[in-house]
Amino acid sequence: MKKIVLDTVSPLYKTGHTSKGDQRKWKIEDTWYKADYMGYESLSEVMVSTLLKKSNLAYPFVDYQYVRIEYRGNMVNGCSSRDFLQQDQILIPVEKLYRQYTGESLAVKLSEFADVSEKIQYLVEQMEEITHIEDFGKYITAILEIDAFFLNEDRHTNNIAVIYNEKTGQYLLSPIFDQGLCLFSDTSYDYPIDLSVEKCMEKIEAKPFHSDFDIQLEAAEELYGNQIKFTFSIKEIQEILNRFQKSYSDKIRERVESLFRTQIRKYAYLMRRQ
Repeated sequence: MKKIVLDTVSPLYKTGHTSKGDQRKWKIEDTWYKADYMGYESLSEVMVSTLLKKSNLAYPFVDYQYVRIEYRGNMVNGCSSRDFLQQDQILIPVEKLYRQYTGESLAVKLSEFADVSEKIQYLVEQMEEITHIEDFGKYITAILEIDAFFLNEDRHTNNIAVIYNEKTGQYLLSPIFDQGLCLFSDTSYDYPIDLSVEKCMEKIEAKPFHSDFDIQLEAAEELYGNQIKFTFSIKEIQEILNRFQKSYSDKIRERVESLFRTQIRKYAYLMRRQ
């Protein structure tokens, strides 16, 4: 287990893009560190990125590692990741990019479409026209499959992004990032640890095309096809969770395991037989 002391480093704050508040994060050289804020976000980040390695996902994603963070005399759970931006590159959320080109909000524009398929197609067409990135629809579908399976409640239009090279003017797909609000990790507000998985399922809402994960997922797959297959088992889930015995409570780890059992049954078509 890695430990990092950040007493002398002021955190940066993630603001303005999520209703869940501010999460402390730090950048030291080429590494980002994030501290748990509402529950077990770091467990979620690590679980998702670890399991994405056990898939045929064709797109890059951010790899998160568990760390213990010491900050102002307190030890907290956290995670780290390498900065994926290279020289001359900047990350531009699709919300910001669309606004730069149209002067309008992408989220507001999407709300004008009644049909989910039309919303998805509109975003894809706009991004392909602006960036000249091909098959953006397949990329979006992969994200929606990941979000549905892991129950990411925070995939707003600022959590989908592209990379822009300021020197060459070229756009690239961004690695898939920000999985902290998956797996009902917000135990402070919406999903108290004593709330059953069934009750949590009733409360959670998806983004950005519809509040129902399956409705936006089915629409995207109908348009662009299935993009991911997982190859992990419940035994592997248990092995990963066992690494966190000293960091997260039995109740948290039991909830996460129970949730995975539910999701594996529900999305059996996303599981590849081993």
